[in-house]
Amino acid sequence: MNTLDKGKEGEDMACAHLKKQGYRIRHRNFYYQKAEIDIIASKDDTLAIVEVKWRFSDFYGTPETFVTPKKRKLLARAADFYVQKFHWKGETRFDIISIVGQPPNHSLTHIEQAFYFV
Repeated sequence: MNTLDKGKEGEDMACAHLKKQGYRIRHRNFYYQKAEIDIIASKDDTLAIVEVKWRFSDFYGTPETFVTPKKRKLLARAADFYVQKFHWKGETRFDIISIVGQPPNHSLTHIEQAFYFV
């Protein structure tokens, strides 16, 4: 499985999970300058900016530990642009969906409010 296929499959699993939890998927792979937001979803009056990280093993650390400060900053810029462009008035938060293992023997963890920006 190449990296692009793995990324798409991970995002598909994340979207399926979010939908089961009552989220509406608003956009996938939203680009702004050098940033890409994997999934933008909403539930009630909350907009979730979701970064999906998938590793076949957590030997080198859990997937969420690979969301670097630089990536967080890029996500914050892209989220700010999205909120302004689409006139979002509710709460906005940053989530991470962490996937470990290969289907069907994988675990998926949804970390709400994984990080903050002021």
